[in-house]
Amino acid sequence: MTRTTLLVTGASGHLGQRVLCHLLDTLKVPPGRIIATTRKPDSLATWAARGVGIRAADFDNEASLTRAFHGAGRVLLISTDADMRGQRVRQHQCAITAAEKAGVEHLTYTSMPEPNRSLVLFAPDHTASEAALSTSKLASWTVLRNHWYFENIFMLLPGVLARGGKWFSAAGDGKVADIARDDLALAAAHELAHFSSGKSTYTLSGREALTTIEQARLISASIGKPIQVVPVPPENLILGMVGAGVPEELARLLASFDANVAAGHMGNVTGDFEKITGRKPRLFADWLAANRAALASL
Repeated sequence: MTRTTLLVTGASGHLGQRVLCHLLDTLKVPPGRIIATTRKPDSLATWAARGVGIRAADFDNEASLTRAFHGAGRVLLISTDADMRGQRVRQHQCAITAAEKAGVEHLTYTSMPEPNRSLVLFAPDHTASEAALSTSKLASWTVLRNHWYFENIFMLLPGVLARGGKWFSAAGDGKVADIARDDLALAAAHELAHFSSGKSTYTLSGREALTTIEQARLISASIGKPIQVVPVPPENLILGMVGAGVPEELARLLASFDANVAAGHMGNVTGDFEKITGRKPRLFADWLAANRAALASL
């Protein structure tokens, strides 16, 4: 196995799956150069059948990660979804240390926009993870600060429609520069496959920044159902979610997303996606059109 081997962590997740697709089908990377890791190797049988190397990796076990990373030249560290306090940072630090021990030449980490000043409650996890990467012994790394996915609409919309089209929001006039998950996967695949070196940080945004009202109008026009944005203060948003059965800790996390948007921290449109991939990201309206049937069925 050569040091040109590319490794994707969290490969059974939605983003990891799309990264593998782009490596194989868009960028035409030979499957023998790709390793996919997961806690459940059986879940990647389809990729194994295509010739991708599959390895077990446990982010809570450094030795497991060191074994999994052995022989990999470039690693994509997709941020974990650990929700225990401090666990995500420990997992990322574990992966960075394992990459050092395995002799990885370049590590790419998926972060979030401006974590150091974000109001999102888990932002400190990304700040600490970026710091761990910057102070590591790795000579070459990339941070991809990914904006939120368009696909989050699939989780939001059922509740909005169940309330007769009322979208309760504490985002105010703040804007979001959301982007399609598939575009983020394409950028990650490019960064993984192309032999850049050095230390770089990119913020991957969509082509436009939209307010909640502007998003609602586009969604409504696409699915043919009325959606009305109802502005509320963050505490009222939390109370409403808790009253609807959402655990308070999760309600406060979700409300922190809106607070961060209202503070103007999610509307920064950059050209970094085009810089990495050579093309522009998909527009929200185009993504809605491509997903109209699925959204309308919610």
